[in-house]
Amino acid sequence: TLVIVYNPFILQESVDALIKCITEDLGYSQGKPVAAFTIYKCLLHWKSFEAERTSVFDRLIQTIGSAMENPDSNEHMAYWLSNTSTLLFLLQRSLKAGAASKPPPPTSLFGRMTKGFRSSLSSSNLSADVVRQVEAKYPALLFKQQLTAYVEKIYGIIRDNLKRDLGPLLSSCIQAPRTSKATVLLSGQSSGNNSPPASHWQGIINCLNSLLGILKDNYVPAVLVQKIFTQIFTYINVQLFNSLLLRRECCSFSNGEYIKAGLAELELWCGQAKEEYAGSSWDELKHIRQAVGFLV
Repeated sequence: TLVIVYNPFILQESVDALIKCITEDLGYSQGKPVAAFTIYKCLLHWKSFEAERTSVFDRLIQTIGSAMENPDSNEHMAYWLSNTSTLLFLLQRSLKAGAASKPPPPTSLFGRMTKGFRSSLSSSNLSADVVRQVEAKYPALLFKQQLTAYVEKIYGIIRDNLKRDLGPLLSSCIQAPRTSKATVLLSGQSSGNNSPPASHWQGIINCLNSLLGILKDNYVPAVLVQKIFTQIFTYINVQLFNSLLLRRECCSFSNGEYIKAGLAELELWCGQAKEEYAGSSWDELKHIRQAVGFLV
């Protein structure tokens, strides 16, 4: 059990205990990431936010940075996205900058998303009695900036991991195999020893479902989940549309039917994921949907 203390002689030992504690997967309690709340409560108790000089923030940033050494694991990245984004939210609610140390207005992705971020997290998940406003000194404000950068980095890693998985599948989704018609393709039937052509579209659905499940299991804020999938659907739109432009042989009625059937699967996925997580993802496919409309 982590004991929270405030004593100048044993504070270093307490910081060491905190760092050792959060290097383990602490999981979740009632939908809340335990590590994020443990860090926040310790920093409040130690009055670290009001300190002119402290090394605790550097230690925390180093620990979070070391977690980036396993970027290929979406489970690992989602755990840290949940914890860092929740901790960032707590800091946004707590830290008041003094007149002499007021930070510049936010220009980053997550700075612009602050309103949605707050509404996503300020529901029943986070009780108001946890947060306490304090006048932050420079080290705490710098920590918040560094934490924001890590949230953005982790977010980008998860998004790009999914892009990497989808890339090979998308390249096979614009041309209907000549062995069967589009309606047969989506039923998963095929002739010969070839794998079912519909498996390319189904592979995309599987990738989306897998990541959504991981993000939900790790209680990643819905506003971040929405943003990930909105950007992924933008990527799908661009890849498919550009492939049609570059491969004239794919601009046929049969290929149009094949892509249309696949897009219907994506629309179904958005409906099942609901707006809470899918956001405006379906709208991001409007260009490829228009192109397919011309073909069929």
